[in-house]
Amino acid sequence: MDENYEVIVVGGGFAGVAAARTLGRKGVRVLLIDKNPYHQFQPLLYQVATVQLGVSEVARSLRDIFRGQPNVRVLVEEVTSVDPAAKRVTTSDGKVHEGRFLVLASGAEANFFDTPGAEERTYPLYSVDDAVSLGGALSNALEAADRADDGTELNFVVIGGGPTGVETAGAMAETVKYVLGDYFSPRLASRCRVHLVDMIPNVLNAFSDQSKQYAARRLEGMGVELHLGVPVSEIAPDKVVFKDGSEIPATLVVWAGGLKAGPVVTGSGLAQGRGGRIDVNPDLTAPGAEGVYVLGDAANMTDDKGNKLPQLGSCALQAGGWAAKNILADIEGRPREPFHYSDKGYMAMVGRGSAVAEVGPGPNRKLLSGPLAFLAWLGVHVVLLSGSMQKIRALATWPSDYISHRRSFVVLSRPDRAHS
Repeated sequence: MDENYEVIVVGGGFAGVAAARTLGRKGVRVLLIDKNPYHQFQPLLYQVATVQLGVSEVARSLRDIFRGQPNVRVLVEEVTSVDPAAKRVTTSDGKVHEGRFLVLASGAEANFFDTPGAEERTYPLYSVDDAVSLGGALSNALEAADRADDGTELNFVVIGGGPTGVETAGAMAETVKYVLGDYFSPRLASRCRVHLVDMIPNVLNAFSDQSKQYAARRLEGMGVELHLGVPVSEIAPDKVVFKDGSEIPATLVVWAGGLKAGPVVTGSGLAQGRGGRIDVNPDLTAPGAEGVYVLGDAANMTDDKGNKLPQLGSCALQAGGWAAKNILADIEGRPREPFHYSDKGYMAMVGRGSAVAEVGPGPNRKLLSGPLAFLAWLGVHVVLLSGSMQKIRALATWPSDYISHRRSFVVLSRPDRAHS
């Protein structure tokens, strides 16, 4: 048995960091465990993959975040098992860590829905490693096509019409339209095609009809070919096959088709709901597991009115702070309170100078699109970035990209080392 802590937090994402910081400020002894030494800003990973931002803009050292909170210990290790009843976690080095409270905020992983070939032949986009791997593979494909110069088409396929899929497809299309001609040749750019695929007959399904239609028009205007309303049946080595028998060629496939809970949660013994996530109580505790909180992408959360909450970074951030407040209430013998989510709406970037934003709560959202929504998107994401240096780097990088389309200052990896 290693040292004991009042609270064990598993996961250094939005929810885990918010919970640890709030508790740390109150003098609670916290152990934060993550397999990576950094906190990543997941909503901007697609910009790392398409070389609009570098890794340093979207990742910040966990030790830097907590350097002023000595009662929060950061442990870089992989959690291999969890015992919710005992509030214990075991890490890959065999050590056992125990707390009075346990917070599971371990995130999620790609859900391939048992689609043949998807796990082996597509690039998910959920971590910094995923983004670098995808960026390297994209670079590799372009360099190989430039060397061959044989007129063969390059087809980049994005599966998933949610915000991640729309933003990735839009960024790829802009790269083809504005960047490749200068960095490679107009001939190579003319050979590239971007496809967006979803089994649902529209993009951005959680948004209003007005936002869906705007995003679809904007994507098609940038050259994205939409394949909507038909499920994918297989990812073959050189093509995507649909259940109706149709197919499209594929040089590279991005999987943005959904997420599920990771092995820490699925192996916890806690009852699982949709996506393998835990259907938590209104106060964010796991049913039947006193003192165990499950947050973010590891949980199916509802607000204090019983409304299902989205898998958004802002929701996870608020849940982390709320869980910390309830833990403090537990420590002080006060009653816990159901999670009150401050709904600020939805946003998705569609392309240069173009986005959709639905601002405000529920049916009274204000709908924005075009340049105004684009500026709102930029402002919100700058605010949510962790750390002043990350904000400064992003603000310095975006003007160069969106105005001049220069991306030579960002280097991902050697293309010949890209891997699936």
